[in-house]
Amino acid sequence: MLNIFLISLAVLALLSIIFEEITHLNKAKTTLFFGCVSWVVLFMSAGDPGQQKIVEAELNENLLEIATLWLFLMSTMTFVAYLNAKGMIQILVQKLFPQRVSVRMLMIQVALFSLVLSAICDNVTATLVSLGLLTTFKLESQMRRRMAVLIIFAVNSGGVALITGDVTTLMIFLGGHVQMSELLILFLPAAVSVMLLAVLFSLKAEGYVSTTPIKRDYHKVDVLIAVIFFSTIIATMALNVLFGIPPVLTFLTGLSIMFLVGNTSRSDKEELQILEYIRQVEFDTLLFFLGILLLVGMLKEIGTLDLLTQVYAQFDPNISNFVTGIGSALLDNVPLTAALLKAEPILNTPEWLGLTYSVGVGGSLLVIGSASGIIAMSKVKELTFVSYLRYVPALLLCYSLGYGLTLFLSYKMFG
Repeated sequence: MLNIFLISLAVLALLSIIFEEITHLNKAKTTLFFGCVSWVVLFMSAGDPGQQKIVEAELNENLLEIATLWLFLMSTMTFVAYLNAKGMIQILVQKLFPQRVSVRMLMIQVALFSLVLSAICDNVTATLVSLGLLTTFKLESQMRRRMAVLIIFAVNSGGVALITGDVTTLMIFLGGHVQMSELLILFLPAAVSVMLLAVLFSLKAEGYVSTTPIKRDYHKVDVLIAVIFFSTIIATMALNVLFGIPPVLTFLTGLSIMFLVGNTSRSDKEELQILEYIRQVEFDTLLFFLGILLLVGMLKEIGTLDLLTQVYAQFDPNISNFVTGIGSALLDNVPLTAALLKAEPILNTPEWLGLTYSVGVGGSLLVIGSASGIIAMSKVKELTFVSYLRYVPALLLCYSLGYGLTLFLSYKMFG
């Protein structure tokens, strides 16, 4: 009975996201409310002090995971929000992209940019930078939404080929199930599926768009902070691979350097204005993440994820992997992957590669299924849970193609 009630709270949270436009209740606040209430109920139903200690330990573990992601998001978003406010991202786009381009060509260029960027840096950073591109072009509402969906799919796809791009890829790699050289073949299926989506989305796209002219009112310190940002991304990858330093620690170090550099050239008042701007832009996104992850942690605590691993073992691994990817659109792929790894399924190399692709890309099928989707939903006002659903058939087709190509290539090379 308790489990049914807790699952009902998770469903209500999902409904609050779906019907946000009707209820006018901020999804960040509703998900946070249901996430907190679910853990309060867990404590109240624990009974004896011993059981309460177990729930407390689980909550602390969940909060540690959330805090790590929160701090990482906060540091990344601070960099991107600052550079965006100073027009640095727009200037970079004007250097990389032509000032006037057809909408169809822009689709393909944005898809490639997001795909490659997400392979070399984390999904959060890749999403924020890629969404920053959209602000530089004068796009109509529907096209901006379509571009955002394309970015979500491209970012999630690009991340599967390298351990620097996706947490689930890193988890499977650290478990000793795949090698770096084996992971690299996933880039081809990822690229093909992303290009297919870009082509499908561009079929009805007509006309040309121009970049918004940017007044170059930035200072030398802004260029220096941009260099610190990109140096932090490179250092994050290098230090994680060489010394196992968690990405959040490297990014917080980079953020502290940014603040020190900024403080030497700006007054305290200007510094407060920058921090206030960042708070206004990013706080809802962070609260939304907090609520979602509290709910996922609760589902993990009551054994819902363990139940999924039992179902996984009942079928052929190739089918189970495909369905698991679809399931990761509803449940966060990190705890889902962790639960599967804990179950220690006996899989061969092609099957592990199939799982890596599916849990990395499958979250794109729903806007709440991945970190990039949640960020995009909070950044692009045209993108809502309901409006995203119209793109599910095209996303499912491209996901299926990518998964099929993954199996074909991996069995041909390692089968």
